[in-house]
Amino acid sequence: QVQLVESGGGFVEPGGSLRLTCAASGFTFSHYRMSWVRQAPGKGLEWVSDIDHSGEFAAYARSVEGRFTIARDNAKNTVFLQMNNLTPEDTAVYYCEQRTSSTGLTVNRGQGTQVTVSS
Repeated sequence: QVQLVESGGGFVEPGGSLRLTCAASGFTFSHYRMSWVRQAPGKGLEWVSDIDHSGEFAAYARSVEGRFTIARDNAKNTVFLQMNNLTPEDTAVYYCEQRTSSTGLTVNRGQGTQVTVSS
């Protein structure tokens, strides 16, 4: 049974930082691309970042590039999202996704962790 469990969300002031963690189980983690997506209140899902199965290549949405960093630890079946210089526009529920390496199709999504940026 596939499980993706996000943690690390919370409340932070503008300019602050948070580190999200996604613990994966139930599949061969190193075979899959992993992604972070988010959903702000009243809006649809927005792709945030991807990392390939090896951890060598990453991609970011323009809205977070230069502020967010994705990383993975294949030995621990974990993917991270370091978020710096947060703004109120980053407020959302953040989800971890398992995606196929070849096509990038979403296979599974976690339950999400809330990030709130406010003064």
